Amino acid sequence: MMRQIGKQILTIAAWLLLAAAARADGLLTTIVTDPLTGVAIDGYDPVSYFTDPEPQPGVPDYEYDWGGVPWYFESAANRDVFARNPAIYAPQYGGHCVMSLSRGYLSDGKARLYVVEGMKLYFFYSAANRDAYLMARAAAVASAEQNWPKLRSALSGPDSETPASTGLAVASADASSVPPADVASEIPPTDASTAEAAPAIAPAAADANVHAN
Repeated sequence: MMRQIGKQILTIAAWLLLAAAARADGLLTTIVTDPLTGVAIDGYDPVSYFTDPEPQPGVPDYEYDWGGVPWYFESAANRDVFARNPAIYAPQYGGHCVMSLSRGYLSDGKARLYVVEGMKLYFFYSAANRDAYLMARAAAVASAEQNWPKLRSALSGPDSETPASTGLAVASADASSVPPADVASEIPPTDASTAEAAPAIAPAAADANVHAN
């Protein structure tokens, strides 16, 4: 009996060590991924940030590899839209918190703490960081852009030299790729089984959609 309990404790400890190691590696990768699954931005569909009232979880059936990591989508249409112009829909700085970058260090942004502004998707480590960004957007982005080249040199991954923020600057978006109005949001988790497939591009929203905690 004691031997069985000891094995269980060792197994749990091993899993905790693996999770901690994966999390540590996640902070050193170009694109922020789930530390256990390796999927980009916690499995959320990056296109849905621009087309849906709130971001939707993707599913493994609609997967696309970009930047050395898998991305999930809620529909084949969204996957195909992303495949044509990944840099337009991927979060800036690989999903690292823009406010942390502006202050000179790296931290993983959270997929449910975000702002969509100027055809760009920004993630934040905390609600406080997002609020700080909203009070000084231009200055925050300018500082992040200045600090990113040096900080990204410490990151691992095949896309470390071509972050989403750089790709967006040179990407040519046609009229069919214009996302809706700017959005600032923090959303609760959504069950993937209840998500409905969204159109590739949705009409622009009339107002910014802000979700309370």
